[in-house]
Amino acid sequence: MVSYKLKLYITGHTTASRRALENIRRICKEQLAGKYDLQVIDVLKEPQLAEADKIIATPTLVKKLPVPLRKIIGDLSNTDKVILGLDLIEPSTENNHL
Repeated sequence: MVSYKLKLYITGHTTASRRALENIRRICKEQLAGKYDLQVIDVLKEPQLAEADKIIATPTLVKKLPVPLRKIIGDLSNTDKVILGLDLIEPSTENNHL
């Protein structure tokens, strides 16, 4: 059963794109255990998809489901920030600086 629908927008095979893809795959494997659908979109090949989702920078991770929609820009190397952005944990007073 898919609980999370994610889209990762990248630009070609840049270092940041590769790093973002590696990081989100690791996070999904560790945190979502098969309960996700990850679509990787190269904006150089499919610019209309990026335009439809109003993507202005890459890499950008878009969480479509569950709602609310969230966008996380960057190489996703800050695991805590990504986990918080995906609503996998509730924010605490310790994490307010993220």
